[in-house]
Amino acid sequence: MRALLQRMARAGHPPLWTLSVQQARQAYDLATGVLDVAPPSEVDVIDLDCPTRDAKRLRVRRYRARGDKTAAAWEEPSGALLYTHGGGFVIGSVTTHDILCRQLALYSGCAVLSLDYRLAPEHPFPTAVDDAWDALIWLRENAPMLGIDPERIAVGGDSAGGTLAAVCAIMARDAGWPLALQMLFYPGTAGWANTASAQRYAHGYLLEREHLDWFFGHYLRDPGERDDWRFAPLLASDLSALAPAWIGLAGCDLLHDEGVLYADRLRQAGVAVELREWPGVTHDFIRMGRALHEAGEAVRAAAAALRTALCMQT
Repeated sequence: MRALLQRMARAGHPPLWTLSVQQARQAYDLATGVLDVAPPSEVDVIDLDCPTRDAKRLRVRRYRARGDKTAAAWEEPSGALLYTHGGGFVIGSVTTHDILCRQLALYSGCAVLSLDYRLAPEHPFPTAVDDAWDALIWLRENAPMLGIDPERIAVGGDSAGGTLAAVCAIMARDAGWPLALQMLFYPGTAGWANTASAQRYAHGYLLEREHLDWFFGHYLRDPGERDDWRFAPLLASDLSALAPAWIGLAGCDLLHDEGVLYADRLRQAGVAVELREWPGVTHDFIRMGRALHEAGEAVRAAAAALRTALCMQT
């Protein structure tokens, strides 16, 4: 990891927070896949779309592993993961997280539906939350048409996408229908970066404090929104009766302690939690499979949790 960070520093690319939003998106798109494994080909991919409350349509990319199954077996409803990508609510897309979602579908045997929610600053808070929730409702209501079992749906995401997944788990509990799992890779859960890890890893570890200020400055319309639980689920008053959680953290990540604190609060509320940590790696490591073996380990661990929660035992 150290050598990788040194190579990134020698490349001399300007930090994202010094760029315009469009420049940052282009830079993030260009970097996608450079450090990751080749896209698994044994996955069927199709682009769908779902409606939002304001009558817009959002792209939803569905992944399903291809295998030696009979036609009848393919017709059986499968479990499904609704995945929301990372990128600080400002950058990222289903394309930047395509390889990751292909891997999750391949290793878990479950359907993965990746959501292109709307980004800030064009669509500030809480648009991303609303989009994720609308997509989850759409997935549940249209499950039979999509070949999905509505009783075996999970939410998941990384970084900002992990925040959205955690919030959707709370909203699903409040709506009275249970989810099978919430799968969270280094989620942002706090409104203010004031933990020990946020201080220790604020600079030099890929995701830096200036990134957070830049992302949140574009996403939030008012600093007071940092205390809204839909932005900082750690501040939610009640975390009981939520879906079981699988949480994967990077050891050298300023968001590390937020993930630990969220896992602790979930456990205190009686929620089953599996917390996994990969020491010595930074934020976004799961998209660096070509450079870091820990990335493959983490993705397979998450897929195993999905398989256990979503796939019917035979």
